[in-house]
Amino acid sequence: MKSSLSSSRRVAWAVWIIASVFYAYQYILRVMPNIMLDDIMQQFGIGAATFGQFSGVYYLGYSLMHLPVGIMLDRYGPRKMMTGCILLTILGLMPLVFADHWIYPIAGRFLIGLGSSAAILGIFKIIRMTFSEARFPRMLSLSVTIGLIGAIYGGAPVSYMRDLFGYQTVVQMLAVTGIALAMVTYWMVPQVQSSSQGTVLSNIKEVLSNKKVLRSCICAGLMVGPLEGFADVWGNSFLKQVYGLESTLAASISSMIYIGMCFGAPILNLIAEKSRSYLGTIVGSGMVMTIAFSCLLGWHLPSTLLSLSFVAVGICCAYQILSIYKASTYVREEVAGFTTAVANMIIMTFGYAFHTIMGGVIDLMGGPSSPQAFFYGIAVIPIALCLGTAGFVSLWNREKMEVVNEV
Repeated sequence: MKSSLSSSRRVAWAVWIIASVFYAYQYILRVMPNIMLDDIMQQFGIGAATFGQFSGVYYLGYSLMHLPVGIMLDRYGPRKMMTGCILLTILGLMPLVFADHWIYPIAGRFLIGLGSSAAILGIFKIIRMTFSEARFPRMLSLSVTIGLIGAIYGGAPVSYMRDLFGYQTVVQMLAVTGIALAMVTYWMVPQVQSSSQGTVLSNIKEVLSNKKVLRSCICAGLMVGPLEGFADVWGNSFLKQVYGLESTLAASISSMIYIGMCFGAPILNLIAEKSRSYLGTIVGSGMVMTIAFSCLLGWHLPSTLLSLSFVAVGICCAYQILSIYKASTYVREEVAGFTTAVANMIIMTFGYAFHTIMGGVIDLMGGPSSPQAFFYGIAVIPIALCLGTAGFVSLWNREKMEVVNEV
């Protein structure tokens, strides 16, 4: 009996590791264009605008596949879905090796985005399959940490191999790695019977009509500005224009947000478990981020203090993991995977909204060469943080009232 239980645990950990490695693998593919920018532009004779399309179309494919993948994971399980999506990412790499016209790499990049969407959603499903519900946030936070390590540190080995072997050889090596990962995934991940009940439309209606799910997702989306608005796009330019930092220092300081989030996933989960309050932890994270960005705009902080504050912001950015998990607890277990897909998609949509609104404000107030314009553009972040945090405070108070009424 003990031997059987021990074997089951080993399988659970092995399957989780496979899913987490896929998550790190797709992160490496996500940042790969930044490393191979000059090679790709030279091979296909394209300019910066076309290369921007090549990089950005990944996110279009990633977003579009969230709902279909979430539904199919619930209905068919992760074995076939994850294996097929890994193969999609491999197929997306091939135009970089064999194509002559730039349109094919763009189509391939779209396929990589489609396949990559199964990484985080597959992790959601596998954790629920192999671990208890109580361990879901902890295991998810560890998976996100592994993925972020792939994003932060995966670039250096890829860059080294590119210099050593050439970029097309590195692409081929990544493809071979993907094939091996697909084979291991199909072999190790167990086949599960569909536990989903009802039609796809009824599941969609159930999730989208759940007010708690929608409120939680909208509030979480309002708080995504520090990561998707500042760290991803506008942070470097803000620090150069407003703080007068040189490019290398500005880039290294803004990257502290990613490093903080890498450690923030397990830290926030531990705080939430010890305090037994996921919503309270999210509210605290929102307050810290609001204070940090208010200080960023209200005072001229020294570089050391900027770095420390961005590490704290990065730690708090891991609230997304807690908010996605919390949203999934508001529905039946049979549609939990679909709910996490909806939550992640809504949050990503807010990321696009932040890019658009902040860019519009910067253009309206004087353009990217104006420090004042950047000040007003970044000011969108703490305003949205206040709204999102206030929304979670409301949800937290309602949850407390529900507990009191039940007693």
